[in-house]
Amino acid sequence: MLMSSGNEPAKLAFGPNDFRVMQPGRFVLCAVTGEPIPLDELRYWSVERQEPYASAQIATRRLTEPA
Repeated sequence: MLMSSGNEPAKLAFGPNDFRVMQPGRFVLCAVTGEPIPLDELRYWSVERQEPYASAQIATRRLTEPA
């Protein structure tokens, strides 16, 4: 039986220019807002923190906070 990965978030490894799917899914959750981000719309993340962000504004705000 095939299992659908549509309801579970993907697990990703973030690199400087792209990400690798470690566990299949159709979305990830924004590390700041918790909002789902479809993988085909994911543009912002932190390699150091290994976190995805929903927008450039959210990424900038998060990355200016202390780690």
